[in-house]
Amino acid sequence: MENSRLAALLQTLDRKEQRELRKFIASPYFNQRQDVADLFEVLVKCINDNQPLPGKEETHRLLYGPGEVFDDHKVRMAMSFLLKLAEQYLVQRAFFEDSLAVKTKLAAIYRQRNLPRHFERTMREAQEGHRQQQFRNAGFHARTHRMLTEQFRFNLTQRRMVDYNLQAITDHLDVAYFAQKLRQTCTLLSHQAVYKKEYDFGLLQAVLRHIEEQNLTAHPAIAVYYYCYQSLVQPDDPAYFHQLKNLLVTEGDKFPPDEISDLYLLAINYCIRQYNKGGHGFLADEFDLYKEGLKKGYLLSNGTLSRFTYRNAVTVGLALKEFDWVEIFLREFKSKLEKGQQQSMYSFNLARLEFERQHFGSALQLLQKTTFDDILLDLAARALILKIFYEMDAHDALESHLDAMQRFIRRKEVISYHGEHYLNLAQFTRRLMEAQFDKKALEALKADIEKTEAVAERNWLLRQVPVNH
Repeated sequence: MENSRLAALLQTLDRKEQRELRKFIASPYFNQRQDVADLFEVLVKCINDNQPLPGKEETHRLLYGPGEVFDDHKVRMAMSFLLKLAEQYLVQRAFFEDSLAVKTKLAAIYRQRNLPRHFERTMREAQEGHRQQQFRNAGFHARTHRMLTEQFRFNLTQRRMVDYNLQAITDHLDVAYFAQKLRQTCTLLSHQAVYKKEYDFGLLQAVLRHIEEQNLTAHPAIAVYYYCYQSLVQPDDPAYFHQLKNLLVTEGDKFPPDEISDLYLLAINYCIRQYNKGGHGFLADEFDLYKEGLKKGYLLSNGTLSRFTYRNAVTVGLALKEFDWVEIFLREFKSKLEKGQQQSMYSFNLARLEFERQHFGSALQLLQKTTFDDILLDLAARALILKIFYEMDAHDALESHLDAMQRFIRRKEVISYHGEHYLNLAQFTRRLMEAQFDKKALEALKADIEKTEAVAERNWLLRQVPVNH
């Protein structure tokens, strides 16, 4: 039972959803089996009380009484029925949350049942709600196409001599398709860059020609992905990226949260790639995107900020020496992190800030009084302590720390890939300490740091090597 699909699904429900599903199960239209309703109560009680879920034999006893002979098939059928009901509930709940989709579907039903007054009133309500909604993405144009198509079909059935608005139906269909095509193309290109896989882009070139000839970038739904696409295929022409960045700032509220979040991440990743190629000016653009995305909530998911975004925003702020902004950001967004990550992520990143401010004592204190449950975060904290001891010329403490760090990495086999980066950091730091007054040794060390692929804190190490020793 613990590992069943049913248990996994029920464990995702909050209390409100549990109450709604209970009513759903109690409706004779959806369910007429008492054992299914009883099974729901048994499982939900265990989940809410943080108790282990019963096995099949115990479940059988609870549902059918101790006098009944155990019947595995009977329990499995009850579980199957309950799973189907839970799935029906979730689908119905999701559908009815989209009131415009409901009204459009209802209008179609009225048309099919030849109820013109009902159709016209429902369609008016749907169109009014549609006009008032803020988003203007591909979904908006696809919905407009569906509504206009439904109106066209209704007018045909009523034999009305009216302008059927066929051009608008076609135009909205085109905009929806072109926007979706470009969005998918950007996804493919991003995936291709990481996994080196080739894709067939189908009608893309014809789509691009039509967009340019008809000036369809006037539609935000198309424009953001057109400039995103051009940024990906022509990365050395920053004009496309700056068009994209401007659109994200001015038109960002016209896209739903998951879509605008993806667009911001695409733009941020462009900045990272350009920075890594030597375009240091893009660091300021990346910082602008983080500030705007955080201020407007685009980089949050359901009100929660990922620890990766939290840490990356700090990295950019520190690189630009925007220390005051970083300090405020760390404090204001700490509560937006997942509960179990708040204190460790806050302390670690505040220590990074204190290190950059050269407040080495307070940085060390923050790291030493915090427990890091995440192994990779623990490694990063150990690397920061290494840097602090080095900057403080605390050689004895650094030697001891390097020994402990290397033992820790070798003991944790699960981090072998990441461990290599930190083992190399430790080894290069030892060589750096030993070669302080040896020009040839320093030159060899610099060359080794540059050519070794797996090195944590590479830039910091290179800065420690005297240039004109």
